[in-house]
Amino acid sequence: MAEYVARRAGLAVVTLLLLSVLVSGVVRLIPGDAVMAKIAEAGFADPTQIPALRHELGLDRSFPEQYGSWILGALHGDFGDSFQKHRPVFGEFADALPVTLELAALAFITSLLIAVPLGVLSAIRPNTPWDLGGRLFAVCGLAMPDFFVALTVIIVLSRFFNYTTPIGYVSPTDDLWKNLQQFVFPAAILGFRMSAVTMRMLRSSLLEVMRQDYVRTAWAKGLREQVVVTRHALKNAMLPVVTIVGNQAAYLFGGAVILEQIFALPGVGWLTLSAIEMRDYPQIQMNVLFFGVVIVGMNLLVDLSYGWLDPRIKLAT
Repeated sequence: MAEYVARRAGLAVVTLLLLSVLVSGVVRLIPGDAVMAKIAEAGFADPTQIPALRHELGLDRSFPEQYGSWILGALHGDFGDSFQKHRPVFGEFADALPVTLELAALAFITSLLIAVPLGVLSAIRPNTPWDLGGRLFAVCGLAMPDFFVALTVIIVLSRFFNYTTPIGYVSPTDDLWKNLQQFVFPAAILGFRMSAVTMRMLRSSLLEVMRQDYVRTAWAKGLREQVVVTRHALKNAMLPVVTIVGNQAAYLFGGAVILEQIFALPGVGWLTLSAIEMRDYPQIQMNVLFFGVVIVGMNLLVDLSYGWLDPRIKLAT
């Protein structure tokens, strides 16, 4: 087990290093120039200052030199300074992270609260109105993109209910009610699509498990339906569901990028898009590396959870 975790951790480090190289190269291929974006924001265009500014930002060096300097600093906890805000990018990231984590956590909880009961009910009551309603819900969740649902919700609330969500982020420690007002709709929208994917997988997996001999034996013993489903069927049906839920971590943070823009939430997604717009290379690299750590870490946790969910599975060493 320890050897397996160590090997996977080593592969994760290699993956993140390759990701950092790829991102560092790709962001410099984005049309536009970081120096010109900085000059445009400052409101001056003195051509004589461009070379000095390029040297100050380190953009007059070759790409290997720029990347080498950045990765060495990152290994020591220094991810560089923002081109636009002149402060460490880690500080900017740390300020935005609680917003994204709150949105992702609320969306994740919402998706499970919807998907698990609906998926179980659809599986144990196939071809009933409950099942048909659950499948219709899943189709709608998969068919409608987040931005469409978000814009529809905003239009309906403002036009028919004269309600708009509060603008600007408020910490839950400062005003819990206003904070919930800010997050209830983006979290529900983000969790809506994730719950549709999870519900479909849980229904399909549970239907297959319910046909197994050991489940039929449990029925033959006269066990109650709740006991058969929760103790014998549900745990074994969760293996493919855990895989889907783990992979949905990427979707959670990807969807957060869009919804943070629509609902004016200053999270990591909002910060990343702002950095891309202003060609703030250190900030982009820092934020994308965080997304990579989340995805790689979730995949590792999913693999490790297999052995707990199904003791028959042995982690290869």
